[in-house]
Amino acid sequence: MDIVVQMDRFPVHGETLTGREAHFVPGGKGANQAVAAARLGAHTTMAGAVGGDAFGKELLGSLQRSGVDHSQVRQLEGESTGIASIMVSPDDNMIVIVPGANAQCLPEHAAALEPVIAAADTVLLQLEIPLETVTAAAVLAKKHGKRVILNPAPAQKLPQELLDCVDVITPNRSELELLTGLGTSDGELEQAMDAMLALGPDTVVTTLGGDGAVFKQRGGKLHSQSAYTVPVVDTTGAGDAYNAGLAYALSIGEDIQAAAALASKVSALAVTKFGAQDGMPLMADVQAFNTSR
Repeated sequence: MDIVVQMDRFPVHGETLTGREAHFVPGGKGANQAVAAARLGAHTTMAGAVGGDAFGKELLGSLQRSGVDHSQVRQLEGESTGIASIMVSPDDNMIVIVPGANAQCLPEHAAALEPVIAAADTVLLQLEIPLETVTAAAVLAKKHGKRVILNPAPAQKLPQELLDCVDVITPNRSELELLTGLGTSDGELEQAMDAMLALGPDTVVTTLGGDGAVFKQRGGKLHSQSAYTVPVVDTTGAGDAYNAGLAYALSIGEDIQAAAALASKVSALAVTKFGAQDGMPLMADVQAFNTSR
C-alpha cells in the first residue's frame, strides 16, 4: 500500500514540512506492473503475498478490478501488508518501502508456480521480494524457455545465477551505476550499459525519467527513445508503467525499438493521473495518444 504525501518540495535533513495531502493508494512494483499489463490487454497473473489486514484485502480488490488473476497472491494471516511511504513533489518522488508479507515470498513458493510460468510468454520480475525467490523464478522461466524481464529495483547487487537468466534488464541511472560500479553521466552511459550486457542480459534498457530511455542489445548500437511532454500529476508509477508496456509489446512480438516506443507512451499517460494503479492507461488510451501526438 502506498502512503502518499504530496508536498511542494522535499524536506532537507532535520526539517519538518507541512504536506498538502495524504492518500492511501494501492501500489507495489509487481502489482503496479501487473495492473498496467492487464489494462493494456495482456492476460496477467500476479504472484506474491499480502498480509491478513485491511490493506491486503484492498490490494487484492484493486488487482481484481483491473482484471489481474490474483489466485497466486497469498494472504498471510499474522503478517502485515507491505507499505511504501512516498513523498511526492511536483517534479519527482522519494520512496521508502517496508516489505511486510513480501518478505515471506520464498523460493519454494516460486517452485509451486512452475505450471503458471510454463504457460506464460514473459516473466516480469522486481526486487521487492527476497532475491533468492526472484532467482528461483527466473531459473524456472529459463527452464521453460520464457522471456525474463528484470526491473532491478529497489537497487541491489545481483547474483550471476539471476543475471544469466535475464533477457531484458531495465535499470534507471542510479540502478545501473550500482549494478556496474561505473558512472552513468551522458558521456559514460553507454560504457555502463556495455558492462551490464557483459554480465549476462541480452538487452539493457536504461530509463532516464523525463529524458526518455536508451537501449542497447548485445552486439548492437545504442538507441534512444524520447519521452513525451505531458502535464504531470503523479510520477509514482511511471517506471512500473514503462516496464509493463515494454513487457506487453515484446510479448506480442514487437522488436525492442517498437516496445520502447510503446512503453514511453504508457509511462507518459500514467503520470497524467494520480495513483500508481488507478493511473495506468487502457490500450484505448494509448492508441488515442498515439494518433494525437
